[in-house]
Parts: sequence; C-alpha cells; structure tokens
Amino acid sequence: MAQQDIIIGSADAGNGDTLFAAFTKVQANFTDLYTDETTGEVSSITATAPIERDVAVGAVTLSLADLGVTTAKLANNSVTHDKLEDRYTGTTTITATSGATSVDWSTATVFKMQSACTGNKEFDFTGYKLGQVITIHNLTGAYTLTLDSDAATSETFNKLGEKDYDGSKTNALMVECIDDSANAVFNYSILTYVSDDTPS
Repeated sequence: MAQQDIIIGSADAGNGDTLFAAFTKVQANFTDLYTDETTGEVSSITATAPIERDVAVGAVTLSLADLGVTTAKLANNSVTHDKLEDRYTGTTTITATSGATSVDWSTATVFKMQSACTGNKEFDFTGYKLGQVITIHNLTGAYTLTLDSDAATSETFNKLGEKDYDGSKTNALMVECIDDSANAVFNYSILTYVSDDTPS
C-alpha cells in the first residue's frame, strides 16, 4: 500500500481532512507497517560492503558478506586472543610415545607429550604456516627424536644453537616455519628445563 498522506490544509481554515479521515489514514499506515501487507513497497535498499543484501525490494535480508571484512574495517588493537584461530592459541596433548606422530600446526601452538617416550619418536608436521612457531614440551625418554613434514618436494630443518635432545631430562622443542612452500624450511631449537622461579 502506498503511504496515505493526511491533508492538513491551512491553519484554522477548515480545509483539511476531518479528524476521522486523518486518523483513518494514520491507522492504515500503521497497519501497513506492522503487517508488511505487500512485498514491493521499498523502492531500493543499498548495502555498503561488507554488508550485502539478497534483494533490492520487498522482504530484504541483510548479512555480512563472506570474506567481506577488511583490515581497514578493524579498529586498532580490536582483535583479541580469543578471536585468533587455534594455530595461535590452542594446546593439545600428544599421546603416542613412540613411532611416527602427525603434528597438525592448524590445531594448536602448544603440544604436550602425555608421557615419556617409550621408543624412537618422529614428529611429522602438517598444516604449518610461514612465521608460525610451535612448542612441543614435556619431552623425555632416552630415544631418538626425528623431524619430518608433508612438504610436497622437500623439507629442510635448521638446528639453532648447540644444544641436543637429552632424554634423561625434560625438554622443550621449539620449531618455526620460515618457508611453507613445497620446499618447506624450519628452524628449531631444543632445551632442557626444570621448574624454577628464581631465574639467574
């Protein structure tokens, strides 16, 4: 229904709608708004990215476009830790104590060995991203550790520092992906640690 205009006429001239006619139009306008009697009353609805609309007139749904939020739309310091994906915030437990174990970098940034190694251990990296760093801690057990990945062509592991895995102690292995291409490259270091609140 088109809007019904109330004829107000000139002040005190008596040439406008009667009170009854005016309020009849008011009631009709309200009824139309509340019951959405027709589907083509809106002539045009414009949505500015990242908001998109499904139709221009009638029953319109507005939604956030897929991949529609750009960095420019985010306020500085507005992305909290809770909004980051698991690869930057998650923790998971590795239960296998020997043999090859897949370590999916998309699932966590901290991996904890549930218990000591009971045999030689291989960590097979998947889901890694350039610049991502993971830690595998609570590593212990006098067995050989090796690193591998699912890189399509090759992988290179660069050891940082002079420390080696010491299976008689508790170790933390830190690995950074510096190339996530088909020829993946990782830097890593491994250190022993003990609980100690008096650093020196």
